[in-house]
Amino acid sequence: MAESTSSAGGTSLEGERGKRPPPEGEPAAPASGVLDKLFGKRLLQAGRYLVSHKAWMKTVPTENCDVLMTFPDTTDDHTLLWLLNHIRVGIPELIVQVRHHRHTRAYAFFVTATYTNPRADELGLRKAVKAEFGGGTRGFSCEEDFIYENVESELRFFTSQERQSIIRFWLQNLRAKQGEALHNVRFLEDQPIIPELAARGIIQQVFPVHEQRILNRLMKSWVQAVCENQPLDEICDYFGVKIAMYFAWLGFYTSAMVYPAVFGSVLYTFTEADQTSRDVSCVVFALFNVVWSTLFLEEWKRRGAELAYKWGTLDSPGEAVEEPRPQFRGIRRISPVTRAEEFYYPPWKRLLFQLLVSLPLCLTCLACVFLLMLGCFQLQELVLSVKGLPRLARFLPKVVLALLVSASAEGYKKLAIWLNDMENYRLESAYEKHLIIKVVLFQFVNSYLSLFYIGFYLKDMERLKELLLVLSLSQSLERQLRAVLVPLAALRFRLLLLSLRGRLLMARAKVWADGEPAGPRQGGQCGCAWGLMLPEPRVHVPRGWALLMGCRWQGLSRPWAPTELLGSAASRGP
Repeated sequence: MAESTSSAGGTSLEGERGKRPPPEGEPAAPASGVLDKLFGKRLLQAGRYLVSHKAWMKTVPTENCDVLMTFPDTTDDHTLLWLLNHIRVGIPELIVQVRHHRHTRAYAFFVTATYTNPRADELGLRKAVKAEFGGGTRGFSCEEDFIYENVESELRFFTSQERQSIIRFWLQNLRAKQGEALHNVRFLEDQPIIPELAARGIIQQVFPVHEQRILNRLMKSWVQAVCENQPLDEICDYFGVKIAMYFAWLGFYTSAMVYPAVFGSVLYTFTEADQTSRDVSCVVFALFNVVWSTLFLEEWKRRGAELAYKWGTLDSPGEAVEEPRPQFRGIRRISPVTRAEEFYYPPWKRLLFQLLVSLPLCLTCLACVFLLMLGCFQLQELVLSVKGLPRLARFLPKVVLALLVSASAEGYKKLAIWLNDMENYRLESAYEKHLIIKVVLFQFVNSYLSLFYIGFYLKDMERLKELLLVLSLSQSLERQLRAVLVPLAALRFRLLLLSLRGRLLMARAKVWADGEPAGPRQGGQCGCAWGLMLPEPRVHVPRGWALLMGCRWQGLSRPWAPTELLGSAASRGP
């Protein structure tokens, strides 16, 4: 059941109950009568929430919603009305419904846009042009909308991802006027409102909503398809160019790994046991890797340019002026260039923090990684010195090292984000640049230090092969657990909490049977469990270290090792 408490043209937070039939799995509300007098309305309403966690998965999805904006449960009506009025006045093309989720006691804005609006060309989307007008792609223009393909169809012209991008662009560019304020938040003139409120915690999150119909189609044509090409165009239409380009690269990389796998296997088959034959094989395979890597890069440049042209991003212009980060803080001053009010943070404070805090902490983390590695190696020597242990016990220190590598990477990433936040960069590009420097430096040392130490200092090739095998398998297993099992367990746990909360409501209703208690404001119930919706899937970190260290392994020991890397890469599909 869903209760719409506001729309684009209204400012009231009280609405009428929708006429949608009750979702499957929820009992219908009984007619008022003797039970109402005996137990009260609250008990009857609480019975609707007393369902199993499986029933929550059958909730009717909310229609006509592209982007969801959620608020904390402590948000007052004044904040909702203030923001709703600014959206209604500043972006009249948006359709906003305000709904209250009874279980989380929080409000949310369900946002969509009209199909015909005069501001869709502000985003610079490139759309396919009809053949009679020259074909190809061209930046969308509302004045010449008749030249584009499928412009007559409301459902086919703008994809789900394009509608969400337009809405996000409009929301990000909703700006405040001079002297405007919301509670203790005082805006600068022409400052974006939504990012500032999100940075202050007034807006909990803003994310796009999935379309189950398209997800089901992608599940059949992409996830469940075996030995078929990836539907890159459908992925681009739904998830966007960045996600589609990554999976295009992943498929190209996996296919390209066939050549070194086959060549290495053949070379290993014809390599004799003497040292001279092994040396010749290593030299031949090293030369093959050089040629193969060069061809791989050149072919991917061509393929990437082809896809970029096809998807209309080959000659996309960059942003002329970059907006300051919403999290950027400083003293208010009048800009000497624009003569407008702005935040200013002295560069010497950032430099002082980098020298006295960031640099020592980063060096300390690198030293801790080195000490942990030496400790694992000492544990390895201790295990090998004990007689009578099973053969699998010798892999225990390597497994511990692999777990420490993963745990250190996650912990340092959080530390790097905190350091970057404290350094207080004004622009998003500068923030990302320094964050990448911190993370990449630590990831390089954390991932390669033990391998280089064994390969070049100890020069123990057998030990290097075992450690690389354990690292590759453990990290692959960890990715699968993190990407599949952890979200599934979190979802099940969330559904279980909702069911338990329903039982608690029913228990409280027995106490409140004599009347309605005074409590938080009452509102509509969300038609979909929007608190359970997840954002678009994030892109995994590229696995270049596997190829690099695989080549090192292949050149020193086994030329047929690419077959194992190929199998590992294939297992990391979508």
